[in-house]
Amino acid sequence: MNRQIRISPIRVIAPDGAQLGVLTVEEALAAAQERGLDLVEVAPLARPPVAKIMDYGKFKFEQAKAARAAKKKQHVIHLKEVKYRPGIDDHDFAFKTRHAREFLQDGNKVKVTMMYRGRQMAHIDLGREVLDRVANELKDIAKIEQDPKLEGRNMSMVLAPK
Repeated sequence: MNRQIRISPIRVIAPDGAQLGVLTVEEALAAAQERGLDLVEVAPLARPPVAKIMDYGKFKFEQAKAARAAKKKQHVIHLKEVKYRPGIDDHDFAFKTRHAREFLQDGNKVKVTMMYRGRQMAHIDLGREVLDRVANELKDIAKIEQDPKLEGRNMSMVLAPK
């Protein structure tokens, strides 16, 4: 920007987008100061480098405004977790599965965790059946992103919205 531009000559573009041609840095700075604006390098790798005469403060403000608008529109996908136990009752199962469904409808991923205690580790297949039941209940709105796998005393799988 302005005096920080070292390479001469540079191709200069007017504020309205018209080409002013290839000028030395001093001539380009004089043209920018004449208009009360800044000389901003927009394509430093081009030969010759391209600089535009513009209001730099306004340019930065517009960029920040566009970035805020883009951030406002984006949806960050969170990983929500729902924990089950192998001997879960039907009502508890329905309640937790309903929560998982709500998370998926909001566009989030759901980590379904089966927690084992003590001797339940001898019957891992019971917990696997519960996880398969969850996947079956939610198959209309979710797909299995990570199949159930055992990590220590927990078996988990990840569901993602379709």
